[in-house]
Formats: sequence, structure tokens, C-alpha cells
Amino acid sequence: MAGKSIDEIVIGEKACFSKTITEGDVYLYAGIIGDLNSAHINEEAAKKGIFGKRIAHGMLTAGLVSTVLGMKLPGEGTIYMGQELKFTKPVYFGDTVTATVEVSEKIRDKFLKLKTVCVNQNGEVVLEGVAMVLPPKKEAGK
Repeated sequence: MAGKSIDEIVIGEKACFSKTITEGDVYLYAGIIGDLNSAHINEEAAKKGIFGKRIAHGMLTAGLVSTVLGMKLPGEGTIYMGQELKFTKPVYFGDTVTATVEVSEKIRDKFLKLKTVCVNQNGEVVLEGVAMVLPPKKEAGK
């Protein structure tokens, strides 16, 4: 099922996705990308760091935004063109993060600009930014 075309999307429309970040998620992500920073994978070293315990990779959190864009709004067939990000708080193992995107602008009836925010289970913003996407084309006959 294809996602929404630009003609089907309205300014202010929102979608979200939530996930509890596990130790396994962090280890798998670290192994895939090769970022074995002790802040993520070494409990003893992380205890001595600024956060006092292990944290998830910021880009793992940002990946939840990608899930919303590619699976919900605009949805399947969307091409992620760019992202500005600011990481505002750490994400700890066991945190439930909700990524929300909100359509803020249509550009030349071709691209969408979306506000992107991730919050933890306490409602604290852990990531904020702006994404640019190319939504899927309208299916023929629709």
C-alpha cells in the first residue's frame, strides 16, 4: 500500500510511532554501524560518564523519525531527502520514545517540510528538528 501523495496531505497533519529502547536494540545498532562508544555499550565506563549510565545512540532515536516518515506519514514510497536534528536529552535503556512528525509546509507542490520531535515516557523532548521528504506520487486512477 502506497503512502499519501502530496495532494492528499494537509498542513498540520501528524503521525507518530513509539518504541521502548532495549539493551538489545542498542547492541544491534552498535554492531551494524560500528559505533562501539563506551557510552552505549560499556556499563562500567558509562557510570563514570556525564550521564551516569549507558545511553542509546542519538541516531537510533532519529531512526524512529524515519519509521514514521516511511511507514505512516507520508508513508510507503516516501524518499527521505534531509534532516536537521538537535539532541536535547539522552535516551536511556528502557525509555519509551515517541517520534512525531507534523507537516509544516508544502514546497513547489513536490516536497514536504515536517517538524520532527521525539519525546520520552515522561514527555521530555529528546530530539527535535525538521525533515524534508519527497512523498510518493499519486497512484494512477486515484
